[in-house]
Amino acid sequence: MAYTVLARKYRSWTFDELVGQEAVATTLKNAITSGRIAHGYLFCGTRGVGKTSAARIMARSLNCLASPGPTVSPCCECESCTSISEGEDVDVIEIDAASNTGVDNIRELRSNANYRPARARFKIYIIDEVHMLSTGAFNALLKTLEEPPGHVKFILATTESQKVPATIQSRCLRFDFRSISVDEIAKHFTWICEQEKVQADPAAIRRVARLANGSMRDGLSLLDQLLSTGADRF
Repeated sequence: MAYTVLARKYRSWTFDELVGQEAVATTLKNAITSGRIAHGYLFCGTRGVGKTSAARIMARSLNCLASPGPTVSPCCECESCTSISEGEDVDVIEIDAASNTGVDNIRELRSNANYRPARARFKIYIIDEVHMLSTGAFNALLKTLEEPPGHVKFILATTESQKVPATIQSRCLRFDFRSISVDEIAKHFTWICEQEKVQADPAAIRRVARLANGSMRDGLSLLDQLLSTGADRF
């Protein structure tokens, strides 16, 4: 079986598993519980702090097939939940704006958005690094954000929010993801080492957590390098 890197193997599946972003998670859960689900969200923050993970969690919560409606506790086992985790769900379209910057890409998105979801409640577009879109693409996206079909939700993620036009930001609910503290990263790494059956010195774990510089994904990559040595203790 192919090895799965730690950043993918231990990616958060529910809001409660989202490390270091409790305020964001609580607000999103309250929105789902109260039925106040916006058509557009903008997730801002540095790399590796959970923006894309939160977007997928949001998608699972809205489209879980085991629930009669949007839920803060997706089953994480139905076909929709599992395919979203792999980025392969037909109703949850993930777009990398860094490689799809043109207006034609967004026009295609607008055209496809008119079609209802194949099996789920909502058709959800997750656009990563949205600040990379061209001016024309932003203008094309703006029209859809102004008057979206009822079955469409947008989740935009960016590491450079200042490059996202104010017209786009004003039509989304903005959430700022903070850098994750050393204590939170170290605690999570300790748990991962327990799952991987690796004995780790607390001082070593804390050192790696500091080197992560607030990014869980960067820290997991460093931890992966340590574990790749094959040692069962470090």
